[in-house]
Amino acid sequence: MALPRRALLVAGLLAAALPLLLVCPAEAGTVGVNYGRVANNLPNPSAVVQLLKQQGITQVKLYDTDPTVLRALANTGVKVVVALPNEQVAAAASRASYALLWVRRNVAAYYPATQIQGIAVGNEVFATAKNVTAQLVPAMVNVHAALARLGLDKAVKVSSPVALTALANSYPSSAGVFREDLAQPVMKPMLDFLAQTGSYLMVNAYPFFAYSANAGDISLDYALFRPNAGVQDAGNGLKYYSLLDAQLDAVFAAVNRLGNYNGVRVVVSETGWPSKGDASEVGASPANAAAYNGNLARRVLSGNAGTPLRPNADMDVYLFALFNENQKPGPTSERNYGVFYPNQQKVYDVEFVLGAGGAAGGGSQGNGGLGWQENGGPSSGSGSTSGNPPSGVKVTTGEAWCVANAAVGEQRLLAALNYACGEGGANCKDIQPGAACFEPNTMVAHASYAFNDYFQRKGRTIGTCDFAGAAYVVNQAPKMGKCDLPSTV
Repeated sequence: MALPRRALLVAGLLAAALPLLLVCPAEAGTVGVNYGRVANNLPNPSAVVQLLKQQGITQVKLYDTDPTVLRALANTGVKVVVALPNEQVAAAASRASYALLWVRRNVAAYYPATQIQGIAVGNEVFATAKNVTAQLVPAMVNVHAALARLGLDKAVKVSSPVALTALANSYPSSAGVFREDLAQPVMKPMLDFLAQTGSYLMVNAYPFFAYSANAGDISLDYALFRPNAGVQDAGNGLKYYSLLDAQLDAVFAAVNRLGNYNGVRVVVSETGWPSKGDASEVGASPANAAAYNGNLARRVLSGNAGTPLRPNADMDVYLFALFNENQKPGPTSERNYGVFYPNQQKVYDVEFVLGAGGAAGGGSQGNGGLGWQENGGPSSGSGSTSGNPPSGVKVTTGEAWCVANAAVGEQRLLAALNYACGEGGANCKDIQPGAACFEPNTMVAHASYAFNDYFQRKGRTIGTCDFAGAAYVVNQAPKMGKCDLPSTV
C-alpha cells in the first residue's frame, strides 16, 4: 500500500529520531492456564501438550504431580507449577524428611527436562483445609529447604494460592485487611518467607463471584474490563475501572498493613469466568467469559497489568481453566470454566500470544498481522473486540483513550501510525519535531497520540481502537510526559 506524503513524513522523522531517545517498554506479563483434570472425558496428556503448543501456551499450573502429565510436558519449553495437595501439608510441615522425599520424587525426578518453576503448597488452605492452616508456612519452609538441599531453590519457587476469603474486608480496596486469625499467625510469616526466598504471593481472584452476587450494584462492564464510568475509592483517592484491579488492590492494602513487602510480586494463580451457570448465577455466558478472559489476556500481554495502587507492576495470570471438567461438584458454573471443551474445540476465543488471533484481538491477515478493512480502517479480522458489540456501536459515554500496544513491535506500530496519520485522517501535527507532543520521542508515545486522535474522531466506536492488535482502549488518562491525550475531539 502506497503511503501518503504526510504519513511518510511522520515515519521519516520518527526513524531519524528514535534511535537517540527510544525507551524500552515495560516487560509484559504472561498468560498461563490451570490444567485441572476432574473429569472422565479429557484428552490424554500428550494430546493436551499438542494443544498447548498450538495455542502458544507457555505456562501451566497443575493441581498435583501426575507422572504421566509431567513426562508429557518434558522437553516442551512449557513452564510448570506443580502442587503439594492439602492432605499432605501436615506431613510436609511436621517431617523435613517427608518434604525432601516428596521433592525428590515429584520435582527433582523430572527437572530440568520438565521445566518446573514453582510449587504450590496446598490450595486455598484457609478456605478448604482449615485444620492445617497452622502447618502451611512450616510446610513451605520444609519444601524450600528440600529444594535448597538438592540445589533447586533458585530455579523452583515455593508459594501457596490464597483465596480472597482470606480478607476480612475487601471493599473499598483501601480498607483491605486480612482476617484476624490469619494476619499475624500466618500471612505475615508467609510474606516474610516469600520476601526472603524471592518468591511471589499467589492469589486466586474471581470477579465473577462478586458480580453474580451483586449484579444490581456492580456494572457488568466494570467486571469485564470494558469501558465504564469507574468507581472512586474515597480511602486512597484512586479511581478503579475494573473489579479485578479493585480486588487485587484490596490484597495489596492488606499486605501493606503487615509491613513493607513491595518487593513481593503477585501472581494471579486463578481467575476466570464461566461460560454456563445455573439460573441464579447471573452473568455466566460464553460472551461474558470471552470478554473477561480476552480483555484480561490482552491487558497482561500488553504490559499494562498494573493496578492503581501498583501501576508499574508486571503480572503473570493463570486462567481457570483449560477444559470444562464434568466431574467437579457444586453449581453448573464449576463445570464450565474451560476455554476448551474436552474434544479440544474452543468454547470461545482467547489468545495467549498477542497477534495470534481470537477474540482478544490481533489479526493474522498477512502484513505482520495487520489487515485493512474496505473502508480503509485497520482491522484485526475479528469484527469486534473481546466480546464487545459489533462495529458502529459506541465504546463508551465516559472517558476513554486509545493507546499503542508496545508488545506488537515497532514495525506494526509504524504501519498503523502511518495509516492513522495518512488515510485515517488523524491530526498528527502535534507530534512533529518541536510541537507540543513531540516529547517523549518514542514510537509508543507518538503512535498513542495518533491512535487516540483517530479513535476520538471516529466517535469511539468499536473497531476504531484496534489497528490489528496494535492498540487498545484504556479508561485512565495515559501518561505521556507533559502531553495530555484528549478524551474527546
